Amino acid sequence: MIGIKSIASYIPEGRIDNIAQAASFDRDEAFVASKIGTTTLSVKDTAEETSDLCATAVQNLLAKNPGFRLEDVDALVVVTQNGDGEGLPHTSAIVQKKAGLPTHVACFDVSLGCSGYVYGLYVLKGFMEAAGLKNGILVTCDPYSKIMDRSDRMTTLLFGDAATATWLGADPVWELGPVRYGTDGSGADHLYVKDRIFHMNGRQVFNFASLKIIPHMQEVLELAGLSLDTVDAFCLHQGSGAIVDAIAKRLGDNGDRVVKDMFGAGNTVSSTIPMLLERYAFDNSQWKNLVMSGFGVGLSWGSAVLFRR
Repeated sequence: MIGIKSIASYIPEGRIDNIAQAASFDRDEAFVASKIGTTTLSVKDTAEETSDLCATAVQNLLAKNPGFRLEDVDALVVVTQNGDGEGLPHTSAIVQKKAGLPTHVACFDVSLGCSGYVYGLYVLKGFMEAAGLKNGILVTCDPYSKIMDRSDRMTTLLFGDAATATWLGADPVWELGPVRYGTDGSGADHLYVKDRIFHMNGRQVFNFASLKIIPHMQEVLELAGLSLDTVDAFCLHQGSGAIVDAIAKRLGDNGDRVVKDMFGAGNTVSSTIPMLLERYAFDNSQWKNLVMSGFGVGLSWGSAVLFRR
């Protein structure tokens, strides 16, 4: 059975002071705390490419698991919409070289945003099972600093840079359970890039997430034979403090099991969920199950249940 064996991350050392940023828009520290959720944002060095962040996350994963060697890797999938250069060649091929992975590795990219981790896990799992592969790595990395307009209050206070690497293989710690997806392209103009600059309609995204995600999680939980009351933890995309709080509030008495942590990095797009799992899901043996849900660009969303093995 192929599932999640380990996760490692890389958060660049660079930081943006979100309190100072907010002040330039006449917003105070209370606004940052309640609406944004982090007083700092991580930012990559100008000399770092997307592939550099990815390669470092892969190296951190291998260092964390001494028995997992470069030559053991059969497949590498990179989830990004802000890859190296102009998208050709695929970023995963560049990561293969920079991380020192063998040439027998299958490499491809998945172009998805905040829902990308949920999609990517099952894409890689299915690919591995179909091809008889033993070990795969799913990397998430979407450095929005490459497309950010720092004069845009709607976006510059929210997004940070990070990368994660997830090892998929047999004898996992977390089994991949039922999953469901959704897409509504009529909301495509709520998050988009034009002339290499990112644009977002924050109110529309907030409304979408706060109304859509709980019913979607209920749907996938029913498939797993669970209910909102029997979930040990909710690991949601950390779009903003306000979005996570809104969903937690709508969950009522179950809201206290929503994990909220932006790691002083901000909204790191497809990396937020694996960062939560890395920090909270492996050492907490009391968690026997959890539901994760990613949502954003597309509009796109995906929810899945994980079971501790």
